[in-house]
Amino acid sequence: MLPTKTEFKYPSGLRNPDSSCVGADWQGRQTQGGDVLLSIALSPPLPAASRCPCPSCPGSPLCWSSPSSPCHLLTLLLYVARKLLGERLFNKLMKMTFYGHFVAGEDQESIQPLIRHNKAFGVGTILDYGVEEDLGSEEAEHREMESCTSAAERDGSGTNKQEKQYQAHRAFGDRRHGVISACTYFYANEAKCDSHMETLLSCIEASGAASDDGFLAIKLTLLGRPQFLLQFSDVLTKWRCFFHQMAVEHGQVGLAAMDTKLEVAVLQESITKMDIASRAEIEDWFPAETLGVSGTVDLLDWNSLINSRTKLSKHLVVPNAQTGQLEPLLSQFTEEEELQMTRMLQRMDVLAKKATEVGVRLMVDAEQTYFQPAISRLTQEMQRRFNVERPLIFSTHQCYLKDAYDNVTLDVELARREGWCFGSKLVRGAYMAQERARAAEIGYEDPINPTYEATNAMYHRCLDHVLEELKHNTKAKVMVATHNEDSVRFTLRRMEELCLHPAGHQVYFGQLLGMCDQISFPLGQAGYPVYKYMPYGPVMDVLPYLSRRALENSSLMKGARRERQLLWLELFRRLRTGSFFHRPA
Repeated sequence: MLPTKTEFKYPSGLRNPDSSCVGADWQGRQTQGGDVLLSIALSPPLPAASRCPCPSCPGSPLCWSSPSSPCHLLTLLLYVARKLLGERLFNKLMKMTFYGHFVAGEDQESIQPLIRHNKAFGVGTILDYGVEEDLGSEEAEHREMESCTSAAERDGSGTNKQEKQYQAHRAFGDRRHGVISACTYFYANEAKCDSHMETLLSCIEASGAASDDGFLAIKLTLLGRPQFLLQFSDVLTKWRCFFHQMAVEHGQVGLAAMDTKLEVAVLQESITKMDIASRAEIEDWFPAETLGVSGTVDLLDWNSLINSRTKLSKHLVVPNAQTGQLEPLLSQFTEEEELQMTRMLQRMDVLAKKATEVGVRLMVDAEQTYFQPAISRLTQEMQRRFNVERPLIFSTHQCYLKDAYDNVTLDVELARREGWCFGSKLVRGAYMAQERARAAEIGYEDPINPTYEATNAMYHRCLDHVLEELKHNTKAKVMVATHNEDSVRFTLRRMEELCLHPAGHQVYFGQLLGMCDQISFPLGQAGYPVYKYMPYGPVMDVLPYLSRRALENSSLMKGARRERQLLWLELFRRLRTGSFFHRPA
């Protein structure tokens, strides 16, 4: 049970919130909700059963017992049960168990009671349209290869000069394999992408109608042909590597991304020697007012050359590492491929404008590393336009990546330099097994941190950098999206040390629906902004998502066992005390 006001104690390592930077309001929030850190560490949560789909039991321990069985048995159970029971009875069974626990509802109307219910406990909503096509592996591979290669490659009239990491490979065409929780979409045609956009527009309206502080999660692979994401990612990576190559040639080795800087004169010499551009053209690239007093070019200055406002296509060349010959970064798109790329950007723009209109924030999910550079860059373009007064567009940083800290520091500095509001979600990542297998099979460096401990350290390092930024920039925001109790405790400690008041709504917390209620609800009751990631959709259409929930790794299954123990403890406490129902404070 959470400690009452008279029982309230501060855990070791935390200052008493009577300190100068923490007002009486925050102290009241903590005492009212109990010691959040201590409750997360030790106590079964009062509201753990608050969204149980089964009226007869708090938290539905049944929902946590089956996922601990062998993964393939659960997947088989879902599909065999559907055949044996028929669709109507199967749907009813699913709503009483797995579907009811992990999915918010079938449509925008049916999810409203759960949104209101959670809001009463201080828990907000991140809507996620969880419907996937139930494709066979062969069909998924076929669609991926068709949508990730150009017409010239398919008819044999052209060759793919992209790095092998940014080429489609049939062995990894089914992007669902080895993925934890994340929904996966495969391109069908432009009409289907338009249909997805209309669905997302309805989601934005539903989120706006339900609350004034909601989020909607979107994936860019839902909105267009992924060939463009692959090719643009290749361009951005090569351009970045070209800058680092020049830096190494001038003695700058092993520096952090933001510490690597080149004198304009050095750049002029290197680029003119390679006959990429003249000295006069390079001076036009970097006018004095953009360089400030330093007179140097850093990676952000360099990356800014690739944007929609400059005409540098003839200069987007880099030397081939093997031949030394200059090669263009951008391959020729056919007229149809160029139109498809434009439509993807237009769909993003329509969604961002609608979200701005109704006050819903868009959270652009991270995806595989071979798509992610393009996704991050396109998200930045939206942030420049729509994050002027407050962050409406949130990016996602995957902290299991080796270059996560560089990416975070670059994005924070870019927002600061250009004057727009930084907004990001920090996650560990959902594609580790797939990314590692792909790198090993195809033959490029594994992008993932070597150990789980290294990923934890990276997560805290990135988070600490962002929290330091929030201390000096009240418009910046971060979503701490984690099920890791140590990371939650770390965040709360740093918030208290940096005087980041929960009422300032700069730091949000996020967990998946049906998981880690012992974190979400105590935080919400104590006044911290916390959100549940809520997938929704018809039962039959979210089966692929539900099936993959059974494939989550052993660390998550360990967490599920802990939650099951907490639920039984809470059930026994309620039976012992006669407190069968819990109401929000």
